[in-house]
Parts: sequence; structure tokens; C-alpha cells
Amino acid sequence: MPTSRLGHVTGALLLGGESGRMGRDKAHLEWRGEAWSTRAARMLSKVFEEVLLVGGNPEEGAPGRRVPDPPGPPCALRGLFGALASATSPRVLVLATDLPLLSMDLLLALTAWPERDAVVPTDSGGDHPLCAIYRREACLSIAAAHLEAGRLSLRELLGGVDTDRVSLEALGLEDLEPSPLTNVNTPAELARLEAT
Repeated sequence: MPTSRLGHVTGALLLGGESGRMGRDKAHLEWRGEAWSTRAARMLSKVFEEVLLVGGNPEEGAPGRRVPDPPGPPCALRGLFGALASATSPRVLVLATDLPLLSMDLLLALTAWPERDAVVPTDSGGDHPLCAIYRREACLSIAAAHLEAGRLSLRELLGGVDTDRVSLEALGLEDLEPSPLTNVNTPAELARLEAT
């Protein structure tokens, strides 16, 4: 754990809203007695001075500054743009709320990785652009342009900036099982999580 919170990176939690595949708002699902969103926000608040809760409806008591979603279609790019536009730090670590196995080790490893426009962790499931660090100056205008043009793919945005894709092995986290990047999107995946 750092002895003091970091001021050069903002932590931003994308709360989203109703999940079509899950059938309910994932921010309010619980893991070991705590809402996913609250757990993630508390983790961010231990590392970063500035924490943003972007869109959605955070649980009462979740630490961070509330930021409404900007106008536009409901999508991850809109949340990313809202986080980048509201952050006061030069870099922003953006998290989706549906990563219940997120670890402090992963946040610290991503923050310590050499700077690029985007630092995106990868595992057997592929890239994880919603658990990644973005350089605000480089990515904000591109995110705005893509949003305005209706080009909503985060992968397309990553193709237009200097992106470093980094494996859990390279981050020194290969021994974490299950993966802290485990994304839970459906009732079946939730049932498997709850069975662990």
C-alpha cells in the first residue's frame, strides 16, 4: 500500500445503469456483503486523492465525487469521456463496476507501469479497456470526436492512441486466481462467482 494517496492519477468508477444481460443494475450487486461499486470505490479511494463516480446511482456512503453521464447513447465510451472530462489529474484509471474480484495489486501495478496514452491489461479474455489508465490530454479529444461521430467502440479509440497492452504476467500478477479482471455480465456468471 502507498503511504499517501496519489494525486497525479484520478480513479474513475463507471457505474453504468441497467444491464441487459444481467437484468439489473450491476453496481448494486453484492460480493461478500458489499456492493460491487462500493468495494471498487473504496479501493480507488485508498490509492488516489481524486475518485469519480461516473453515471448511474452510487450506493450511499461510496467515496468519491458524483459525476453525471454526459449526453449521448448509453455506452462505455460515454462513461470514459465523462471521466476524462471531469478529472483534474493528467492520467485517469477507469474501472467498470462489474469487476468484483478487482485487487489493489492490479491498481498499483497499472499505476506504476510506464506511461503511454493508454495502458490496458490483458488476460485470456482479451483486452480490458474498462480497467485501464488513460492519459487525459491525449484521449479526451479523441473520445469526444468518436462519441459525436457515433463510433462507440473502445477498441477503435485504443487504435487511435499510443496504447500499451500489458499482460498480468508482465504486471507480476500471474499467480492471482481467479483473475482480478474477471468480468461478470450474466446471472450464470454471477452464480459461478457466488459459488467460489
